Amino acid sequence: MARFLVSTLPAFGHVNPTLPIARKLVERGHEVLWYTGEIFQSRVEATGARYIPMVAAFNYSDSKNFPKSFEKKRKTLSESAQLIFDLKHFLIDGALSKVKDYMEILRQFPADVLLCDSSFNGISWVHEKGGPPWATLGVTSLFINSRDTAPYGLGMQPDSSALGRLRNNVLNWVLERVLIGDLTGYMNNARTSIGLPPNQKNFLNAGVSPFLYLQQTVPEFEYPRSDLPPQVHFIGPCLPNPPADFTFPSWWEDLKGNRPVILVTQGTLANYKTDNLIVPTIEALANEDVLVVATTGGESVKLAQYPANTRIEQKYIPFTHLLPYTDVMVTNGGYNGVLEALAHGVPVVAAGTTEEKSEICARVQWSGVGINLKTNNPTPKQIRGAVKKILASLCYGQKAEFFKAEITRYDAPTLAALLLEQLAATQKPVLRT
Repeated sequence: MARFLVSTLPAFGHVNPTLPIARKLVERGHEVLWYTGEIFQSRVEATGARYIPMVAAFNYSDSKNFPKSFEKKRKTLSESAQLIFDLKHFLIDGALSKVKDYMEILRQFPADVLLCDSSFNGISWVHEKGGPPWATLGVTSLFINSRDTAPYGLGMQPDSSALGRLRNNVLNWVLERVLIGDLTGYMNNARTSIGLPPNQKNFLNAGVSPFLYLQQTVPEFEYPRSDLPPQVHFIGPCLPNPPADFTFPSWWEDLKGNRPVILVTQGTLANYKTDNLIVPTIEALANEDVLVVATTGGESVKLAQYPANTRIEQKYIPFTHLLPYTDVMVTNGGYNGVLEALAHGVPVVAAGTTEEKSEICARVQWSGVGINLKTNNPTPKQIRGAVKKILASLCYGQKAEFFKAEITRYDAPTLAALLLEQLAATQKPVLRT
C-alpha cells in the first residue's frame, strides 16, 4: 500500500477530473489524503479519500472568503490584466501558503507521492524542500513549450515545418522574455522568500513534473510534438460517474422527439455570464426546428420571452445523461465539457477566449470536431450559422464519432493509478516506452 497526497485548486474544473483517480487509488488499497477547498469536502470523501482543509492557504472556492480588496482591484483592470493579477496573487502568492500547509501535512502523513492538478503551484517547491516526488494531472489542454507549437495562449495552430519552427521559436522567445517575463520574475521572488533558488523554467513550464505528467485526453486531441517530454502520458479523459439519485426534469421526454437537440453551456466558472453564450444561442435558434437545452449552473437567464423550443434548467444535469440525446454542444470551451462531448460523439461549437479557452477552442477546430467562433461574445447569427453548418455536414459528426471510439480505448483512472503506483514504488521518473 502506498500513501498519496492529492492537491487541487478549489474549482470544479480542477476537482472533478481528479475524483475518478482518487477513487481508483482507494479501491486499489492505497491511503489517499486530499487537500482542497472546503466546499468540495463531500465530493472528496465520497471517493474514500480523507479530506484535508486549507488552513494557511487562501480558500477562494467560497465567495465569503474572497477578499473585498482583491475584488475591488480586479474590477479596475482590463481582462488581460485581470489574468496576470490572478496568476500572481492566486497561484504564485497562494503557493507560498500552500507550501506551509503541505509541510505540516507531510509531518503527520509521510506521503510517497504528491499528485496535483496542472495549476496547483508550489508542489515542486515542497519536493525541493525535501518532500516526495510529485505528479501532475493535466486538467486543461497541454501547455508544454515545443519547437512545433506556438506559445500557449495565442490559440494558433501548430506548425512543424522549417518556417513554422522559426515562427514558433521567435514567438516562444517573446513569450518568455516579454509576455510572461514579469510572472517568472515574480515567481522567483516568491521562491527566494522561502529559501529556494530562482527557477530556470518559465512560469508556464514550472508546473510540469519531471517525474510524471498525466494528460487527461487522447493524443489525437492534442498537437503533435516531436520533443514531447518522455514523462508525459496520455491517459484519456477522466469522465465523471453520474449521480445515482438524479431526478430527471419534467421536460426530459422532449429529448426523445425527432428534432435535433442543441445543448448550450457556459461552463462552471463563467456560468454567471449567461449573456455571453446562452442568451444569444437561445435567440439564434428560436425559430429553428431544433430543441435547445440550456444548462445554467444555478444562474437565471434574462429574456423578454422564452421560445417554445427552449428548455432552461438551473439545476445540475449530469452530461452523462444528457449528451446521448445531444446533436451539437455549444460551449465556451471548458476542457472537461468538450472532452465529455467527444466521449459521446457530439460535435462542438466553441466560443471562448478567456483563461485558456482560446487554446481549447483552437483544438476543436484543428481536430475537426467542431467550429471555433474565435470570440467570447458571439452573435446569434454566428451561432446559428455554425450550428446549421454542423447539422448539415457529415464530417463533424463523423470526426466526433472517431474520437468517441478512441476515448473508449482508455480507462483513465486505472492508467493513472498504475503510473502513480510505479512512481511510488521507484521514486524515479516514469517514462513512456
